[in-house]
Amino acid sequence: MSVVLEIAKSHAQSNSQPHTQTALQVTQLEPTIGAEISGLDLNQPLTPAVRDEIRQLLLKHKVIFFRDQDINTAQQIAFAQAFGELYVHPTTPQNDPDKPQAHLIQAQDDRKLYGPRTSGRWHTDTSWMLKPTLGAVLRAVDLPQVGGDTLWADAGAVYRALPEDLREEIDTLYVVHDFKKSLDLVGVDYPILAHPLVRTHPETGEESLFINFSQNPSVIGWEPARSKALVTRLLEEFSKPEHQVRFKWRKNSIAFWDNRSTLHYPVYNYGDYPRRMERVLIAYDDIPHRVRKAASADV
Repeated sequence: MSVVLEIAKSHAQSNSQPHTQTALQVTQLEPTIGAEISGLDLNQPLTPAVRDEIRQLLLKHKVIFFRDQDINTAQQIAFAQAFGELYVHPTTPQNDPDKPQAHLIQAQDDRKLYGPRTSGRWHTDTSWMLKPTLGAVLRAVDLPQVGGDTLWADAGAVYRALPEDLREEIDTLYVVHDFKKSLDLVGVDYPILAHPLVRTHPETGEESLFINFSQNPSVIGWEPARSKALVTRLLEEFSKPEHQVRFKWRKNSIAFWDNRSTLHYPVYNYGDYPRRMERVLIAYDDIPHRVRKAASADV
């Protein structure tokens, strides 16, 4: 489904030149998640009107994609910065030390994190923090000829798909997000946290699941076997294609997603190729984050 939105876009031109109109073409990819945005040149600064429109599209579609955007690291940072303060991740390397906001996402690092027979895991970025990052902008740098897709899952749709009795059972649960081993390696002292499993999005009001399958999730107060069974059940639901959008990367592709409403899964099916991406994280923006029952708790 393609919708054309007329957006006023001001270019950085002399005062003698008139402002121009640009049409944003929005192509919805799946019923609840994912859209491709065209009609925009990210080499140019965003006007406030275009920025606000993109933010609304992000809230609606949860992950949005841009094709054929030949931008560099500095321009990627500038685009992300239009949506909030940026966060420098402590364990992720940088391509350019002068631009620490841009993190290198490399296949070799992921293989170290997940093991020699690595496979992707459903996760959301920086969920180990008391205030996890709002979202991320990811840019393709060096891609394999075939493979290396990324999937995003709609955490709200997953929650709604659960049986009503299960939704009621998990309504007040807390789940552990444990990134301590990786933080210890770089000398970062941060407590292990448990976040509410069911949270309310601070801007849309949608209820969704908040769990990170790469960070040893377990339910506070539950016996290990019962906790493991629930985590397995939730993973099965996230793994259903009905809740997902799959993005095939190509040169000059950009993805922008909302960490508060999605989980993502990098597909490792390209052998030993040194796939490289650059990611910029947008920090929590201090919008009051309503959770269903209470704030996050230390473990």
